[in-house]
Amino acid sequence: MITLSNLLYRLPGGVAQGLIWGIMALGIYITFRVLSVSDLTVDGSFTTGGAVTIMCILAGVNPILALLISFLVGILTGVVTGLIHTKLKIPAILAGILVQFGLYSINLHIMNMSANVSANPDRFNLLISMRDVPNAILIGIILSIVHIIVLYWYFGTEQGSAIRATGNNNNMALAQGININNMKVIGFGIGNGIVALAGGLMAQYQGFADINMGRGAIVIGLAAIIIGEVVINFIFKKGCSFYTRLASVIIGGIIYYAAMVFILWLRIDSNDLKLFTAIIVTIFLAIPNLNIKKGGKQNVKN
Repeated sequence: MITLSNLLYRLPGGVAQGLIWGIMALGIYITFRVLSVSDLTVDGSFTTGGAVTIMCILAGVNPILALLISFLVGILTGVVTGLIHTKLKIPAILAGILVQFGLYSINLHIMNMSANVSANPDRFNLLISMRDVPNAILIGIILSIVHIIVLYWYFGTEQGSAIRATGNNNNMALAQGININNMKVIGFGIGNGIVALAGGLMAQYQGFADINMGRGAIVIGLAAIIIGEVVINFIFKKGCSFYTRLASVIIGGIIYYAAMVFILWLRIDSNDLKLFTAIIVTIFLAIPNLNIKKGGKQNVKN
């Protein structure tokens, strides 16, 4: 039944998932905005993170340690993509597709050739669970803040600044003596590490890892980034700090999933969610361009 109370009941769950996907989007932000390359590895590394986390928990590993292990494995997937791109001179987008394609089989092997592996919250001590949404939101907020602080600090270091310089201008970075290939590999590694950690969080939240859980992750991540940028640019018209831009990615993830909850609340067929995702992303992509055109017309009149 479509009622306001039903919508309010569903929203917290959307916020919890939005926080997790927002963390995932931070990983995509590193390659998409900082390095200025498109990395499609994330659809596979997100699943890898979920698979590793669940299998570790089933083996008796602490859920927090399981997330750290998934982060390290995620770094490995990103490093492989970076090496294929830099050493074999294969375009980044194709390198990501190749690694993502290969990860499908690897993820199946991680899960003992099972397409779905579950960890029942009644039997295992999970960090977050959809059975306790308030706690999931709290954990999500804490982890989001930790990620933002660490990334803000890291990209202020010499190595982090070198990665940002590589993304801004390869030739200028090379002229400054920066090994741009190494910086790309490191950036790919860190980005996919964060994506895999988010995959581990999602697996714990829903109580299982699925071979297809990462499908469309790149689109959701880009949606979170773009939505967050539109919102933050509207609020800070004169520009904002790197710290604020990182926070906007989390905000974008929450807004995106809140929109998904609203669409489902309207009882629209869930099979149409991808269509609505495409429409939402298109709208938010168009907003800045429409504002520029509008501003341009006003400038001509003046």
